[in-house]
Amino acid sequence: MVQRWRQLPLDRALSYAGRVRALVQSLADEVAAATGVPASVVPDCGPATLMDQLSVMVYDASAAAASGAATTSKPPSTAVTTSLAQDLASLRRELR
Repeated sequence: MVQRWRQLPLDRALSYAGRVRALVQSLADEVAAATGVPASVVPDCGPATLMDQLSVMVYDASAAAASGAATTSKPPSTAVTTSLAQDLASLRRELR
C-alpha cells in the first residue's frame, strides 16, 4: 500500500487523504482506549507522511491488542485484527 500511495499523483493522493486520515485517527482512538491514555488528535502533516502515520498506528493497534491479550491470558482479539485487516484491504482497493 505504501508503494502504491507513493505512485499516486498528488491530486489523487489528496482526494484519498481524508479517508486515510480517518483510519489513522480511528486507530489512534482505539489504541488510546485500549491503553487507558487520553485520546489526542493525530496531526495533519500532509499526504507525504500519511503512510508513515498509518504504519505507526497499525503497529500500535496490533501491539495494544497483543498487550491486552497478554494481561488477560487470552489470544489477541481476532475482532480487532480482523477489523484492521479489512480496513487496510478496503483502503488498498480504493487506491486504484
